[in-house]
Amino acid sequence: MEAFLNNLPKLAKDKHKDNKTFFTKLKKKPPKQLDYIMQELHEEEFKKTDCLTCANCCKTTGPLFTDKDIQRIAKHFKQKPQQFIDSYLRLDEDNDYVLQSVPCTFLGADNYCSIYDVRPKACAEFPHTNRKKFQQISNLTLKNVAICPAAFNIVEKMKALIK
Repeated sequence: MEAFLNNLPKLAKDKHKDNKTFFTKLKKKPPKQLDYIMQELHEEEFKKTDCLTCANCCKTTGPLFTDKDIQRIAKHFKQKPQQFIDSYLRLDEDNDYVLQSVPCTFLGADNYCSIYDVRPKACAEFPHTNRKKFQQISNLTLKNVAICPAAFNIVEKMKALIK
């Protein structure tokens, strides 16, 4: 896994142009069964992918925190939302709340998340490869294939399946 992870950004960069072309076509004319296909590919990949051996998403990027996320996590810490924001978050250039620093503050040395049960929606849904209307998030997916080995594998299988 370590070697694949180290090579992933280069692999993703090498495939970027091809992936971008593929997603442009996909957006214009998505197959009728795309959501079903993506659900199948996602489930198949995650039967053999153990995120705890990787956690690259938590180590290299940070999620967006919605107001609901902030409320839920602050409650978990028995804090007021503003206390949670002041302790852990900052506003990014798009005026979204994100972590003050990466790797994620809540990631343990064992790759377990200390707030897993109340984690942000963006974390719970990552890498978003089973999302409905998948073709609408192609820009996000192009970024995620450079971060997540499972997303990379899913997109490669998808390209082979959908010509």
